[in-house]
Amino acid sequence: MATPSKQYKAIGEDLWKSRTEKVNAELFALTYGALVVQLIQDYEDYGEVNKQLEKMGYNIGTRLIEDFLARSSVGRCSDFREVGEVVAKVGFKSFLNITPTVTHPPPTSRPTSVQQQTSVPTSSFTLTLDENPLAEFVELPEEALEGGLWFSNVLCGVLRGALEMVQMQVQAEFLSDVLRGDETTEIRVTLLKYLEEEMPMGDE
Repeated sequence: MATPSKQYKAIGEDLWKSRTEKVNAELFALTYGALVVQLIQDYEDYGEVNKQLEKMGYNIGTRLIEDFLARSSVGRCSDFREVGEVVAKVGFKSFLNITPTVTHPPPTSRPTSVQQQTSVPTSSFTLTLDENPLAEFVELPEEALEGGLWFSNVLCGVLRGALEMVQMQVQAEFLSDVLRGDETTEIRVTLLKYLEEEMPMGDE
């Protein structure tokens, strides 16, 4: 029997292959680059550009999740560790045709008595992107590096928006980016809390 990790990888592959409305990768990268340049010109503040990219990503994520759930038929995840596997192997693959490496910190031990220790499940995971379609053809100027621009910050917003729609409040942030001279591009996603499922107005 296939492990859940392999099953998720297969689901992601199938979703990408069956997606008919693919966008040319070069056009996608160039369009995104033009958007970032426009934001820099409008705000003249890299911190504000980061916020705007995250906000845009959040709005995209709240809509993408519906398509994702309808097409993937992935059920509710049993824990946040499994969420990381689904995000990396199904989510990123089905929309961007990349599969980041997902790593989980080891569970922390919490003593309950002198003899016993319980393992507390991890509430974060890190995605390492070996390739980033948004960053093709991009070289950041020194000014942007010094100003603290996270060029692909829209991805953090997408993760936050999508997971919020399935009752998880998370913080997503870049830890490193090859565009900034780092060896790897990494995003850490941390679970802040599970949200109560709210009934839409008038549905009582």
